[in-house]
Amino acid sequence: MDFLIKLQDLIVDRKKNMPQGSYTTKLFEKGINKIAQKVGEEAVELVIEAKDNNDELFLNEGADLMYHFMVLLTQKGYRLEDVVKILEKRHK
Repeated sequence: MDFLIKLQDLIVDRKKNMPQGSYTTKLFEKGINKIAQKVGEEAVELVIEAKDNNDELFLNEGADLMYHFMVLLTQKGYRLEDVVKILEKRHK
């Protein structure tokens, strides 16, 4: 799980510094609508792969969805910890 925090910090850095050639930078440049669209696309692709028996494709689509969700969170000014807090509250 430490890797997710490192990845999130990298995404935040990409938003702050907008390095040329970075896919994450390109997403931020396109704006929230495009980022949200990518989250939707990846969610659909994950559902499609969930119905098949190819674990590698399923896990790769899960990783794509998580990455794009993290970009969306960053664009909205949130972090994974904010989502975790809600899940913890729901668990009580």
